Amino acid sequence: MNNLPPLAERMRPKNLDDCVGQKHLVGQGAVLRKAIESGNLPSILFWGPPGVGKTTLAYIISQQLDRPFFSLSAINSGVKDVREVIEKASVLKAEGQNLPILFIDEIHRFSKSQQDSLLGAVERGIVTLIGATTENPSFEVISALLSRCQVYILQPLNEDDLVSLLQKAQKEDEVIRKKNITIKENEALLRLSGGDARKLLNIFELLVNAFDTKKITITNDAVLEHVQQNMALYDKAGEQHYDIISAFIKSMRGSDPNGAVYWLARMITGGEDPLFIARRMLILAAEDIGNANPNALLLAQSCFNAVNVIGMPESQLILSQTAIYLATSAKSNSATTAIGAAMELVRQTGDLPVPLHLRNAPTKLMKNLGYGKDYKYAHSYEGNFADLDFLPAEIKGTKIYNPGNNARENESKEKLKKLWGDRYKY
Repeated sequence: MNNLPPLAERMRPKNLDDCVGQKHLVGQGAVLRKAIESGNLPSILFWGPPGVGKTTLAYIISQQLDRPFFSLSAINSGVKDVREVIEKASVLKAEGQNLPILFIDEIHRFSKSQQDSLLGAVERGIVTLIGATTENPSFEVISALLSRCQVYILQPLNEDDLVSLLQKAQKEDEVIRKKNITIKENEALLRLSGGDARKLLNIFELLVNAFDTKKITITNDAVLEHVQQNMALYDKAGEQHYDIISAFIKSMRGSDPNGAVYWLARMITGGEDPLFIARRMLILAAEDIGNANPNALLLAQSCFNAVNVIGMPESQLILSQTAIYLATSAKSNSATTAIGAAMELVRQTGDLPVPLHLRNAPTKLMKNLGYGKDYKYAHSYEGNFADLDFLPAEIKGTKIYNPGNNARENESKEKLKKLWGDRYKY
């Protein structure tokens, strides 16, 4: 038994029908399944959280299409490794053999030059690339490579999927099925898994091995007693990737620099991608600080650029400075609520026509139709302000932006009140 691979590995699906979850991709008639069955498989990027089947799907695809499978991890592979795989693939092509699938795990960790090294082989069809990433490919994959790949989004497993996986392990696994196991309560198991199949099975195996009795009864209390102190055994980044980034963001939003720097340190020591941290601070600067302190966005952008150039470990100083600045800054979510209100208004009212006086009139016909008529150029008026309606007539006078209660936006509110009077009721 000591020589057996972990339960999660033993339970890895062997074909598409064995897959738990992702029915929108691999269920009967689903888009990815059709592409696999047709044999016309493009290069692919799988985007989704950990433990939802990205690696498994890549391997199943290679087996079903009877194609060689080369696997690299962006964490410990470089351009040299990529070129070696491409050379092997070129030999296979020259010999008339099936062209291989190149699977790259955590492709978002590849630098631009490393991603560039894949382009030629993907373009010429020497390899079919399948990249796996937990980060948005639009930000992490160079546009030239992204345009040559089909992106498929994998979803966290839902409760039914996870329960089904536990039941499957009890029935089919060569070790687990021999034990007398009763799952009396499963809420703690499911919560700790976070929709991650690998984590769920690792927790389950750890728990089962913790019992030295013939009959094993699993309850929420048993899970918390035996598993929580051993979280690091199966998740090198902590419980934690999503929980810790959530705590980090909420600490800055809550104006606590102590909490912010603590959770930052947890992420750094856990090996989190520093660009992921910097990007989340960039979002927070606009979402939670906004025009209460416009410099926050500038500093967050500078932080992102600096981290990208400098790398670790020095970047931890820049991340710390920025996190403290954002945590101690004045806060406002008025820009966030404004765009949310505007999007909802658009959904409710549809494509309202642009008022004639705001339309561009590049031709004589457009001018004759009244395009641009009665438009007032603001800089031609005192205070650079002209009294005009800038919304469609159907929603005239609708207040979308509500300034936050802070020094900068209070100043803006007074200015808007003076300019617009009762039009928007500032």
